[in-house]
Amino acid sequence: MAEAEKLFKINIVTPNGLIYSHRGSSVSMRAIDGDRQILYNHLPILTPLTIGEVRVQRGADVDHKVDHIAVSGGIIEFADNVATIIADNAERARNIDLSRAEAAKQRAEAHIKEAKEKHDEQSLERAQIALRRAVNRIHVYDALHK
Repeated sequence: MAEAEKLFKINIVTPNGLIYSHRGSSVSMRAIDGDRQILYNHLPILTPLTIGEVRVQRGADVDHKVDHIAVSGGIIEFADNVATIIADNAERARNIDLSRAEAAKQRAEAHIKEAKEKHDEQSLERAQIALRRAVNRIHVYDALHK
C-alpha cells in the first residue's frame, strides 16, 4: 500500500460543481501538447487539456484502483501536491450512460455528413468536436468495463 505521504489530492471541477475528489499516487491526462502524468512532488504546472480520459491511480502499487473520468477540455493546475482539473465537462466512467453516448456519436456522425454536403465549415467543426466527445465517453466507459 502507498504511504500516505506519497499520495496527493486530485480534484475535478466543472461549471456544475465538484465531479471528483480523491487522493492518488498519479494522475494521467492528455494535454494539448501530448500525454502527461503527474506524480507526488511534481513541479508546479498549469496546462490546457484536450478532450480525453483522465486516469487516477488511487495507490502506488499496480493492483490499486484506477478511476477513469472523461473530460471535454479544460486545464490542469498542480501545485503543493494538489492537482485541480477545471474542465468544460467531466463524467466519471461509472456514471456514463453508454446508450446515450452511442446515440450522441450517431447524431454527430450524421451532422458531419450533412455539414460536408452543405460545405458548412462551422457546423462541421462543431460536429467533429461532438463526435470526439462521444467517442471519448464510450472509450472511458469501456476502460472501466473491461
